[in-house]
Amino acid sequence: MSARLRLTFSYAGFLLIAEVLILAVVWVFLLRYVPDRAALIDEQQFFPGRNDLIRAFLPPALWALLALLAIGIGGGWLLAGRMLAPLARMTAVTRQVSAGAYGTRIALAGSDDEFRELADAFDGMLDRLEAHVAEQERFAANASHELRTPLSITQTMLDVARKDPQVQTTGLIERLWTVNARAIDLTESMLTLGKSGRRSFARTPVDISLLVDEAVEALLPRAESRGVTMTVAGEPAAASGSSALLLQLTSNLVLNAIVHNLTDGGWVTATTWEADGRAVLCVENSGRRLPQELVSTLTEPFQRGVERIRSDDSGVGLGLAIVQSITHAHDGTLTLTARPDGGITATADLPAASGEIAE
Repeated sequence: MSARLRLTFSYAGFLLIAEVLILAVVWVFLLRYVPDRAALIDEQQFFPGRNDLIRAFLPPALWALLALLAIGIGGGWLLAGRMLAPLARMTAVTRQVSAGAYGTRIALAGSDDEFRELADAFDGMLDRLEAHVAEQERFAANASHELRTPLSITQTMLDVARKDPQVQTTGLIERLWTVNARAIDLTESMLTLGKSGRRSFARTPVDISLLVDEAVEALLPRAESRGVTMTVAGEPAAASGSSALLLQLTSNLVLNAIVHNLTDGGWVTATTWEADGRAVLCVENSGRRLPQELVSTLTEPFQRGVERIRSDDSGVGLGLAIVQSITHAHDGTLTLTARPDGGITATADLPAASGEIAE
């Protein structure tokens, strides 16, 4: 049976039970005190007996029961339909969303009751779902574009080499290696982004300050080649999460600060600390002045902050997007702020962990 039919029978059943209880009360507190036989005192006074009252009272009581049953079924059907109308609206919206109409909302009006609360929560979920689907579609389109570029370049170079047997193979192989390495970096970055978004990792206490030292040491030759001075400061800061992903987060922040810096006399500062149950990593760098509106969009996939012009150090445009995804996967927040003198300040705020630090 449907929920509406079950509610209808419930309403009718409650009415019948109430009527039977009333009749029982009448019997217990009234009829049982009436004598069995009628009494005739004189021509003016006649007292009916219990059997007389039962014969007179029972047929109307049965008709009343039938009337209440009909009223219970009819009224219960109408009341159940009215009560379940919000659920019917939610079902219709769910079907529309399943068909691809992600912009549909319940927008339930009326009093602020349980149905309204459920509908508002469902609308909030649809808002997040629509934003997620739009982000995934935009990411898929950008990823297809980014992957098509190195493949197109490779195809062009191979076509030239096939048509011109005299081409220098050494230079061709070097260029093909560079293009292929960029495609591999892009693929690995997208895999890392997907892994962090699924949160499919074990959590252990990790000292972010040690990860900063490791990332700075690995990227020091890159910074020296660009004339960028790096400084590490702060104190131990233990966060709960994946050591590999947090190292990726730290390396991406430091690498982004090195690449997007001044061409001469640039600097990068990485600081860690713990406060109020949070483990914080702050990476600052010098660089060109950027508006805050632009800086706020740098965590979007394939957004590089300036003109989308490729260079050897431009990366694949997923560095800060990966940092954002890893931060959210660890229940933290990432804040990017434009510095008045140029460059940006990136702050990753993560929940602190207690216990033995993983090496």
